[in-house]
Amino acid sequence: MDVSLLLIKPNATKRNLIGAIIKMLEDNRFQIVHLKSFQMSDELAQIFYAEHHGKGFYENLVKFMKSGIIIGVVVEKDNAVEDLRTLVGKTNPAEADPGTIRYLYGESVGLNAVHASDSSKSATREIKIIFPEI
Repeated sequence: MDVSLLLIKPNATKRNLIGAIIKMLEDNRFQIVHLKSFQMSDELAQIFYAEHHGKGFYENLVKFMKSGIIIGVVVEKDNAVEDLRTLVGKTNPAEADPGTIRYLYGESVGLNAVHASDSSKSATREIKIIFPEI
């Protein structure tokens, strides 16, 4: 079994989409193995998004991710990373396939409802950051 990380971003939690997104995970045979609600501190956001430091969108991304409640979800499934990326859809909701999370719930590239790890290596790193207790 593989694991991956999904973050339900503040714009989605503010719109009460947590249950709908979790249902999509379950309907697509992901096992939820860890789940928590939290708010990103400045320090946590800087660590999590360190690879983007210095890019034009970095400051707005950090500000946005600190703006409200986030739901962190560790999922497990064969081929978890790739299958989760498929379910999430393209970064830009306007380009995402119908039926994907971002197509259904994303508002824009910056407000695309969720984050999903892009590789097994990223999943391992990101899970340790968001769930240091496991």
